[in-house]
Amino acid sequence: MSALLTLCVALWLLGTPGCGVQHWEPCTDLRPLDILAEAVPWNGAMSGIRMVQAEGVRGLQFSATQPRTLSFPASRLFSSCDLFPEEFSIVVTLRVSNLPPKKNEYLFSLLAEEKDTLLLGLRYSPTQLHFLFLTEDLAGAWQTRVSFRSPGLVDSQWHTLILAVSQGSFSLTMDCGLPIDIMADVPFPPTLSVKGARFFVGSRKRTKGLFTGLIRQLVLLPGSDATPRLCPSRNARLAELSIPQVLKRLTEKPDDNEVLKYPYEADMKVTLGARPPCTKAQGVQFWFDAARKGLYLCADSEWVSVLTAKTKLDYVEEHQSLHTNSETLGIEVFNIPGVGLFAATANRKARSAIYKWTDGKFVSYQNIATHQAQSWRHFTIGKKIFLAVANFGPNERGQEFSVIYKWSPRKLKFTLYQRIATHSARDWEAFKVDGEYFLVVANHREGDNHNIDSVVYRWNPSSQLFEANQSIATSGAYDWEFFTVGPYSFLVVANTFNGTSTQVHSHLYIWLVGAFQLFQSFLTFGAADWEVFHIGERIFLAVANSHSYDVQMQAQNDSYVLSSVIYELNVTAQTFVKFQDIPTCSALDWEFFSVGEDHFLVVANSFDGNTFSVNSIIYRWQGYEGFVAVHKLPTFGCRDWEAFNTTAGSYLIYSSAKEPLSRVLKLKTG
Repeated sequence: MSALLTLCVALWLLGTPGCGVQHWEPCTDLRPLDILAEAVPWNGAMSGIRMVQAEGVRGLQFSATQPRTLSFPASRLFSSCDLFPEEFSIVVTLRVSNLPPKKNEYLFSLLAEEKDTLLLGLRYSPTQLHFLFLTEDLAGAWQTRVSFRSPGLVDSQWHTLILAVSQGSFSLTMDCGLPIDIMADVPFPPTLSVKGARFFVGSRKRTKGLFTGLIRQLVLLPGSDATPRLCPSRNARLAELSIPQVLKRLTEKPDDNEVLKYPYEADMKVTLGARPPCTKAQGVQFWFDAARKGLYLCADSEWVSVLTAKTKLDYVEEHQSLHTNSETLGIEVFNIPGVGLFAATANRKARSAIYKWTDGKFVSYQNIATHQAQSWRHFTIGKKIFLAVANFGPNERGQEFSVIYKWSPRKLKFTLYQRIATHSARDWEAFKVDGEYFLVVANHREGDNHNIDSVVYRWNPSSQLFEANQSIATSGAYDWEFFTVGPYSFLVVANTFNGTSTQVHSHLYIWLVGAFQLFQSFLTFGAADWEVFHIGERIFLAVANSHSYDVQMQAQNDSYVLSSVIYELNVTAQTFVKFQDIPTCSALDWEFFSVGEDHFLVVANSFDGNTFSVNSIIYRWQGYEGFVAVHKLPTFGCRDWEAFNTTAGSYLIYSSAKEPLSRVLKLKTG
């Protein structure tokens, strides 16, 4: 090789101008390229495109269009040259209601029109998502397919997919969850020519395989993985990189001429009369409550006020004195569809009770033998309805069991279903993760040892029983609380006592790779309860601190008067940070509830060091000021609060751990 040729090759490798070498430039801008906005014509009505609002979010439907209508030449995006980027991401937000088992539909395709050859495409079936691209070498050309199994798209919910491609690496992330990575034998071609090619949105230029769902976002991001740009997100199913202007307003009414451009519809129905069920399976649903003159929207399994005469909490009055079998440690209020509203009381002595709401009062319905019951937990698995009790004491044979009861539709009572060995159990929490059902027990102590394992149990669909799945080290565990943030699942434990001190860390765990792993720790003081709640898009976590005690220090009466703490999730830092300290008197429970547009927290103050007759406090959310005390409620040994609603109004019920009397309070509004 001549010296001049060697020099030119070296300069070319270094990217140095000279020897006839030009500086490299990408074929398109390295910015999000909105394929959907580029393809959708100005006049949607003329082309048969419909704008549909589902779950309060707008998308476009193409089922009535001709495939070629939603297409444009690739040269609009690839202005500098004719090569598709070797590394890129494709972001899609879509909603699919149903699809026959063997049917495939295209989200988009890139075709070489002269030969009608598929250069690039993305299609899906009920169980798979397929990424297709053309591969060429000296032997010829063939189509390569990279398939991701079971993305779970066909469920009538919005989902955002991020497909990231880098040579032989293909990664799919759905709703900012854990990515699915595939290393393919055939890499994506570095020189895929798009000369004379055309993008087709929702089709492969044919009626067969036409996309029939709703699409909200279709973006190409050349040169990088889009995942860090979108994740984490407070609303991962609608994570946004670039949305056509016409779809950006989620809830506002269309502009004056917008309806003429895109025929507008919303999949919704309005129900009159008694409160109907609100589930995710119902789709968009409105309920008009004539008694309250309010219109409500079913969102995330809860009725949310849309239009109503403003309701304000004026005062609280006693509605019912509920005499119980003995002192009550916990109350669980729940509804059985078609049967009614119930309250289960966890009583200290040999019998606990279930009460039914009848003619505006709770009346005795069923007694169940328990052993120093601490709490009840109601949950469902499919159509099965369960009630689990946490027993603190042993049975007549000296055995410690907590018990799960199942509702019998024939007997209209709860019957024994499964016994689980526990150790001075304080609490059960029921939850669902990745389609599986779980229970976790708070084991408080074994003998004098408070540093023992609490256990997560998984429902076995084959045996129809709960089986031990994971053990978690706890210190005098008192309460578990489960919650989700976007696609992530969390479980937080209230640790009360480690054998020498109540100043112990309570821990927050995150579900990763099939198990709960430590995420964050909080210094707590005899923590007895966690309460998670949302105000707008803000997420809070409140701990009830009950006692500051250490064997090294002399007991003091004021060790029961201490601050309980509210934490707020900092999404950027991905951690909970202290938001507000609230003075409490041996707090044992928090309960969050709303009246109209106002939000409240009520604390169970149980003891001030001298007496069990202390006021429990209702705090109102006042934005920048945080929670401010607004109502003082005289209570005696208050242990637990529950908020509930009936057609007659809103109520609170509290249990007393020091007398066989619970009280139902009615929230008087104006």
